[in-house]
Amino acid sequence: MRAKYFLTVAPWLVFVSAVLWVQSQAPRGIFVTPIANEPFMAVVDEQHTNFQPNGTVLVLKTIHAIARSTQGQIYNESRPLVPASYPDTPPIRVMHIYDPRTRLNTFLYPQQKTGWQGRIPHPPSTVPPDLYATPAANSLPLNQFTKEEDLGTRTMESVPVHGVRETQTIPAAQNGTGKEVTVTDEYWYSDDLRLNMLVKHNDPRTGSVIITVTQVTRTEPDAAIFEIPSGYKLTGPAAPGGQ
Repeated sequence: MRAKYFLTVAPWLVFVSAVLWVQSQAPRGIFVTPIANEPFMAVVDEQHTNFQPNGTVLVLKTIHAIARSTQGQIYNESRPLVPASYPDTPPIRVMHIYDPRTRLNTFLYPQQKTGWQGRIPHPPSTVPPDLYATPAANSLPLNQFTKEEDLGTRTMESVPVHGVRETQTIPAAQNGTGKEVTVTDEYWYSDDLRLNMLVKHNDPRTGSVIITVTQVTRTEPDAAIFEIPSGYKLTGPAAPGGQ
């Protein structure tokens, strides 16, 4: 099953080693497209329900901030998943900043006060990698075990969104469970903001994930979030003094 709910920046980098490194570091969550003239700030809410091998159910949660400036700069932070009963906000693990004007990627680790910088060789995509709720989805090939359902339109956070549900039926002979399994993925895409506002993944073998964009404010974010705080030690090919 494709992991469709991860923000992926790795394919934009040149060297395979850098690609693998960035894939392992990239923040989990909603892909924020680096487009100009559509500034916003928002909070992403994640809920995970994991079925454990011993039969227990583990419910986890996290939240993180995302933002985009008028110039198209994007900010995305990653916080660890914690038990649903955890009373506090999890600490930031990674902050990702990308500037389409300079093509500079920056990953910051606030707990260690370190960072990594690299420059991508060409402009990144301006649409999410999960295209299933966009008009381009109509041209995507399907196999005999997959079907897609148009869920129509609705409003989330005062913006119109279009929904698509993809259903994959895995025959009993192929999934190792002895019975047919149905896996569903649902996407609600905002053409105004150029991002998925709601993503749902459900696999009866492993559990479910629900990622929701909330608290959307369509104003210019504080410019400070796109800057590197003082005291950070940077490495990488694009870092000052980097190779």
